Amino acid sequence: MSRLAIFVYGVISYLVFFAVFLYGIGFIGGFLTPTKLDGAPRTTLIAALAVNVGLLGAFALQHSGMARPAFKRWWKQIVPEEAERSTYVLFSSLALAALYLFWEPIGGVIWNFSGVARLTVIGVYLFGWGLLLYSTFLIDHFDLFGLKQVWRRLGKKIYRAPAFRTPALYKLVRHPLYVGWLIIFWSAPVMTVAHLIFALVTTAYILIAIRWEERDLVTAYGAAYIDYRDRTPMLIPRLRSTRG
Repeated sequence: MSRLAIFVYGVISYLVFFAVFLYGIGFIGGFLTPTKLDGAPRTTLIAALAVNVGLLGAFALQHSGMARPAFKRWWKQIVPEEAERSTYVLFSSLALAALYLFWEPIGGVIWNFSGVARLTVIGVYLFGWGLLLYSTFLIDHFDLFGLKQVWRRLGKKIYRAPAFRTPALYKLVRHPLYVGWLIIFWSAPVMTVAHLIFALVTTAYILIAIRWEERDLVTAYGAAYIDYRDRTPMLIPRLRSTRG
């Protein structure tokens, strides 16, 4: 691929991600999108469970499998190194798009807030999306989604991976990005059975994925990350007492 083709590919991959990101706000929140996480059932319970668990499993396998260093080394023999991250972003976005398109609502309301409580939960939900996006910029948004790599290739500049650092929220918890996802998954003004299954499975996936991700981070950064891991909580900030 030429430098220009790699750059265009990276930009298209990012635009696909951003469209899926925006669609996800409506899909999970239940507004302004043709398909929704919650809704009236369209098929039998067994069929809906099979479809939904299959969609979640497919995303988990893609998202974690393509992130493994061994897979990356093999994958770079097929795609240009500068486009590897963009390809990962594209495949992840397509896996999410498939989930949004083929998800089967189950019905069965577990809780349903109204009035001030409903508005509060929606506010927390939108805060989760803001926290998620903000966390990506703290660690280098454009590198995370592949734009930095293809841009530097276009300009014939050497790409250097971001150095290990812990800005702002990363001093409070090791994974503020995942905190944002957990807030999104559980801040539901209407919690249906399908939404609960979605929240439980994605929460379990996050807790498992963190272990794999941190093994890779220890390999990449060694003692610096081990020290950071030992002194910084994973997801819940510590409440520190102050002394006069």
